[in-house]
Amino acid sequence: MSFSQFTNLDFNTLRAQIKDYLRSNSNFSDFDFEGSNFSILIDTLAYNSYITSYNTNMAVNESFIDSATLRENVISLARNIGYVPRSIKSAVATINFTVNAPDGANAVKLNKGLVALGSVRGGNYIFSIPDDITVTPDSRGIASFSNISIYEGSYLTKTFVVNASQTNQRYILPNANIDTSSIRVEVEESGSTQVYNAYTNIFDVNAESRLFLFQEIDDERYQIMFGDNVLGRKPANGAIIRVSYIVTNGGEGNNATNFNFSGRLTYISSGTDKDITSGISLITTIQRSENGDSIESVDNIKYLAPRVYASQYRAVTPNDYKSLIPFLYPNIDSVSAYGGEELDPLNLERFISQLNLKMVKFYLMLLKTQ
Repeated sequence: MSFSQFTNLDFNTLRAQIKDYLRSNSNFSDFDFEGSNFSILIDTLAYNSYITSYNTNMAVNESFIDSATLRENVISLARNIGYVPRSIKSAVATINFTVNAPDGANAVKLNKGLVALGSVRGGNYIFSIPDDITVTPDSRGIASFSNISIYEGSYLTKTFVVNASQTNQRYILPNANIDTSSIRVEVEESGSTQVYNAYTNIFDVNAESRLFLFQEIDDERYQIMFGDNVLGRKPANGAIIRVSYIVTNGGEGNNATNFNFSGRLTYISSGTDKDITSGISLITTIQRSENGDSIESVDNIKYLAPRVYASQYRAVTPNDYKSLIPFLYPNIDSVSAYGGEELDPLNLERFISQLNLKMVKFYLMLLKTQ
């Protein structure tokens, strides 16, 4: 006879179905399953079936983006359709300050890394820059750093050495909470250092293009990837890869207004960098820190990934705009989009009521009374 169809994952139901199957066998038709040691074997079999069914169900659920719950699985499934989840975002502030350049200094450089400490709700947060900023002093010997954007977070650097003997060598940044827009990559080969830029598109990319990719992996960390000498240059064996980035607190760094300078200013003298430790003015805040945000949530990835894939990153239909606008501007709570083809010139008032434009309604009322 055929086995029973187990359609319920409940332990007691599985146990009862096993008993029913055994009773259908003539060898056990009058067997007392409750009062014998055989019940222990039935319980064990039911428990094993329950655990196996549960694990199988969970494993299958993690194979589909709609039912997956683990972030690593959701990201992997979104990656298959070309969706890159948004990383955590640093709060950005705009500041001004001036420096009295030493005699003979043709340029003053604000070195990448720590710049200032900002006060937010009684606490201090570190603000950094991912790139050097160089300013030429004016005729009075004053170097003015105007409208400098500083990013909340700690500036860190990770170094890798390319080892061709490792066929699957991976370049994984060890920190979570990385603002991916701050990632900078330099590769040193044969005593020469070259800057690698992030991929934006594959047009005009050849074997000599110095580009890199990044993708989120487990524990909200990121992996750096390079080309294969067909699309993008692959660092040679023994090359030194230096990756710098900013680890941020996201939205916690918003609304910082008071900044104290803590950065490093240098100028070149006799071919070497000399530090500037005096003549630095107080920092003037032009724009308090804002736009800090947390990493994209699992629910948001599951909602946007298939819709952005359906739009193919184009902006044509209303649904395209509903998908792309939250993807590009994460601070938006909701989007309502409509196309001109939806407008009904014979029912203008219905269209106006949908937009809730009370002033336009009032204007139409006045026109009707004339």
